[in-house]
Amino acid sequence: MDDVTRVSAADAAWNTSSEARRGHQQGLLRRAFRAVVHFLSYRFILSRKDIRVTYAAGFRLTVRPTVFHPKFFISSEKFASFIDTLDFNGKRVCEIGTGTGILALAAARAGAAGVVATDINPNAALSANENANANGLGDRVTGVCTNLLAALAPRPLFDVILSSPPKHAGEPKDLTDRGWHAGPDYRDIKELFAQARDRLKPDGRIYLMLSSDTNLELFASLIAKAGFTQRKLKEYSLVVESLIIYELLPR
Repeated sequence: MDDVTRVSAADAAWNTSSEARRGHQQGLLRRAFRAVVHFLSYRFILSRKDIRVTYAAGFRLTVRPTVFHPKFFISSEKFASFIDTLDFNGKRVCEIGTGTGILALAAARAGAAGVVATDINPNAALSANENANANGLGDRVTGVCTNLLAALAPRPLFDVILSSPPKHAGEPKDLTDRGWHAGPDYRDIKELFAQARDRLKPDGRIYLMLSSDTNLELFASLIAKAGFTQRKLKEYSLVVESLIIYELLPR
């Protein structure tokens, strides 16, 4: 796997802290730019009222209103392309925050025996089921409406958990905006890692995508508190931010 960075726990904390400091030192222009991007995205993409069909990561996807659109926001396709490099043959996988189900479908394409695709948005869980059926993967992908993993049975455990959570703090305007904002101080996803730890096999792993605009220092603290070590696997440098994929392993 290319662009893999192996780091010790101390180095990971230091590097993440450095990234976080850089993320917080963006200045008024950067924050204003992000505010404009969110305003335009919310008004013209996120808050649409119609059902749309798009093609992303090799899948034909139905995108219902309030559901994060994987074609306009490239993080989903980047993460799906990363999953394509992995071997999930026979594994039991869970995706937290599935949206259209694109990552769950990619996991099934990578060989997963079964994928549970969760989302707090009922329209997203419905989309994941529709898209699994439409792409011939309905026998292995199941969409479930739940807050993180709260509604899932504690057993059987998962081999792999995937998540690309909302990248920004702040109170979401509505259900639509929950794909963008995770509440003040990331309130809505703070329990993600603790819940994932309880449902992951001892030799399992989490693949997590964050943004350089995310509070990486806070996430490093939550990850460590839940009993994981982390390493950076891949970074996609974009014009305005970087998308970073981490691997989390139980200690």
